Amino acid sequence: LNNYWGYNTLGFFAPHPEYATKAARRAGPKAVQDELKGMVRLLHEAGIEVILDVVYNHTAEGPQGGPALCWRGLSELKYYRHHDDGRYLDTTGCGNTVNFTEPRVIQFALDSLRYWVDEFGIDGFRFDLAVALCRDEAHHFTPRHPLLIAIAADTVLSGVKLIAEPWDVGYNGWQTGNFPQGWADWNDRFRDTARDFWLGDQAALADGRRAGTVARLASCLAGSADVFARSGRTAVSSINFVTAHDGFTLADLTAYNRKHNEANGEANRDGHNDNRSYNHGVEGPTEEERILEARALSARNLMATQLLALGVPMITAGDEFGRTQLGNNNAYCQDNEIAWVHWNQDDAAHTMLTATRELLRIRREFLSEQPAGYPAREDTSYLLWFNPHGEPMAQEEWSDPECRTVQLLLGSPDGTLDGLIVVNGHLEDRPVILPTVAALKKLGAGECGNQSFELRFSTDSANGKRRGARLLAGETDTAASNSITVYRAQERA
Repeated sequence: LNNYWGYNTLGFFAPHPEYATKAARRAGPKAVQDELKGMVRLLHEAGIEVILDVVYNHTAEGPQGGPALCWRGLSELKYYRHHDDGRYLDTTGCGNTVNFTEPRVIQFALDSLRYWVDEFGIDGFRFDLAVALCRDEAHHFTPRHPLLIAIAADTVLSGVKLIAEPWDVGYNGWQTGNFPQGWADWNDRFRDTARDFWLGDQAALADGRRAGTVARLASCLAGSADVFARSGRTAVSSINFVTAHDGFTLADLTAYNRKHNEANGEANRDGHNDNRSYNHGVEGPTEEERILEARALSARNLMATQLLALGVPMITAGDEFGRTQLGNNNAYCQDNEIAWVHWNQDDAAHTMLTATRELLRIRREFLSEQPAGYPAREDTSYLLWFNPHGEPMAQEEWSDPECRTVQLLLGSPDGTLDGLIVVNGHLEDRPVILPTVAALKKLGAGECGNQSFELRFSTDSANGKRRGARLLAGETDTAASNSITVYRAQERA
């Protein structure tokens, strides 16, 4: 097994050579550098920015007493965090934690970050276990950490994208929503809520148990203001994701109840156990059409949730066409068929890809022109919530687990209506009265006298075939079981 991900950092100014072509590796380090610079340049020409994943929280030297490969031999006491008794304080789970209370460590990180921007044209960074970098001398996280202040004041780094993985494995290590202005956070609350609603709750309902309410999902769709408002940031600071490199793929979330990491050689002890997944009745591969259809529907619901929500969606490569790792949720050491992305697509993969493309088109149409503070900082932009009867959601309905159907109306900065999203988290079809004219006027939703809604997308394949169907405000439509339906709001001629 090898270090397929390249996370065990030792040279913070060097590209991971295994990512380079064989020809570049044979030609030497400069060829590897030139190849990476050329790749970034070509991606920029295609309109694609490049975010570099950086791991400053630990080094490859591992636990105390291991080989001295870099700082351990230079000044172990200064470069690594320690308990009072001299033992390493490890908030990374990797054996050591780099000490960012030391000014020279901050200087090193700034030099490294500027190097990637100046020499390679990198557009931003995702900081692995970012909380470990921002703990003070008492080992407590602070959004006023000298590293964060130095980055904000740096003329180069203040202008690039800064993304935190806002946790580590130490005390009080979960800090999503607490990073300062200028940063975006991986929103694990979004991840867990989407998985709970579309997978865990569906499993509970199928077993005859009670499921959760729609309130948490609605908060995620609205940009997770409950998480990010306290730091003074808007929805664009929320990196909305359902999967990442670490954990199950989207397809595997719907096909496995437990991890299958036996190929990693650690008796299946490695990797996360809290996956919030649902196999829909059979563990792993199956040819039962009913289960395959249910899994595909759940995958589309999860994809739709992250692409229709306010914030910045992050899609793991291959999820757009159903990539599987055969249940392995920690494929860091699998440079083989388990972790590779397979571009050959069968009918199921093509269906998922088609749905993803349509959702991206809808996102551009509905959300691309919204201001950064949407909806909280623009009086003419809004989100309006309606119950299945076309009336504004009442407070008691948000806390009712029997109410798992909700309608979200999106308003534009110019005061007109954009689109309507209908979520049905029940196991059966539900009649839904589209927002009535009276309800729209009551909430001040533009000029609504001749409002109509055109069906644009549904995660339910049968309902999706009705694309183009038009209904007036106040008319009744059917929300398919366990689905998301999207309408385009239009003025009737």
